Amino acid sequence: MTKTLLILATGALLASTFAQAADPAAGKQKYETTCVACHGANGISIAEIYPDLAGQKKAYLISQMQAFRDGTRKNPIMEPMAKGLSDIDIANMAEYLSAIKPHAIP
Repeated sequence: MTKTLLILATGALLASTFAQAADPAAGKQKYETTCVACHGANGISIAEIYPDLAGQKKAYLISQMQAFRDGTRKNPIMEPMAKGLSDIDIANMAEYLSAIKPHAIP
């Protein structure tokens, strides 16, 4: 539990640092070449097994992507996808995704 809180706190701190310089256009480009196949165009997944990312909070997106990349959050699909992402890539994608308005729930 303490390790999880430390990871989340670190992610939030990094989120505030990187989000200030984040480039949503670069984030969109990286998202479209890395994530769109599973998480869908504009962050809305077409398959129920993959979460929608549109409208998620920046700090959450950053901490989760960093955890997948660093191996502190285990997932056989996400770990290799996140492995090559830099902190700037992650911040840019988080900036892009957090600005998208999610679809209304029917």
